[in-house]
Amino acid sequence: MPEITVGLVKELRERTQAGMSDCKSALVEAEGDIEKAIEIIQKKGLLKGQARAGKVATEGEVRTWVEGDGSRGLIVEVNCQTDFVARGDDFRGFVTKVVDLAKTTKRPASPTEGAAALLTQSVPGSSDTLDTVRLALVGKTGENTVVRRWDVLTAAGPNDLVIAYVHMGGKLAVLLRAEAPSVEARNSAAFKEFVENVAMQVAAMSPLVVRKEEVSEAVVAKQKEIYEAQLREEPKPKPEASWPKIIEGKVAKWFTEVTLLGQDNVWAPEKGTIDAVRQEIGKSLGGEVKLHEFVRFGLGEGIEKKSDDLAAEVAKMTAG
Repeated sequence: MPEITVGLVKELRERTQAGMSDCKSALVEAEGDIEKAIEIIQKKGLLKGQARAGKVATEGEVRTWVEGDGSRGLIVEVNCQTDFVARGDDFRGFVTKVVDLAKTTKRPASPTEGAAALLTQSVPGSSDTLDTVRLALVGKTGENTVVRRWDVLTAAGPNDLVIAYVHMGGKLAVLLRAEAPSVEARNSAAFKEFVENVAMQVAAMSPLVVRKEEVSEAVVAKQKEIYEAQLREEPKPKPEASWPKIIEGKVAKWFTEVTLLGQDNVWAPEKGTIDAVRQEIGKSLGGEVKLHEFVRFGLGEGIEKKSDDLAAEVAKMTAG
């Protein structure tokens, strides 16, 4: 067997970023063949990655990218287990690969379905699939990494503008598509400022839809059921004959909370709702300004986080 020199171990470490002991073991197994040793390390990394697949990942990054002319933008969420790993170059480099791959891919049927499909595709400039690269990263960092979701917004015409807003260094991000009354208005500072403010509104106030017409009848009916149940539970219920009017009032208020156009704007409250500001900016730009759609990703939202029970952990450690 060829001698496993310090220089050989160092070269393998530089090429794989694996630990010194792992590099030496791989070289011994590969009988000094560095290319075979690289393959061994990669395979072991994949196995480690598969073993950690079940661990809950709620940290990570939400990142956006927008074409220079504002014609197309995308948003991705990639999760890991700790903020420490999320801030590392390896994880951030992987997120860049996800973004680069998504740039060349059509809008998914749904953000989560799109993530699953993306994992099967080859990374630009490599024969490896995104999932192979992901598993190697998991093996290296020791943390589960998940490409959770991604989405794309594309301008439907020359008057459309797609913009992105990222908050808290990647903990929350928004993509928004809006339309100006003309190309000249679309390129104006006033229109861009309005759209940017609306994106920040979406981030801060979490609307569900742009306008109330987008809320399904089934969802409205369910909300009415909730309000009726609340009325029944009141200590001194109001006469049932008055309930329909009360419920309609509650639903109307609910619409102002869940629809973007119905919300009071947060950057200039004295100007009223987003719809009022939209109409005002439209008059100054010579026509109607339209807000078409948005995508809002909050890091880890909806993922059930494991709560640590310190007392239970101490009891487990001291048992026996």
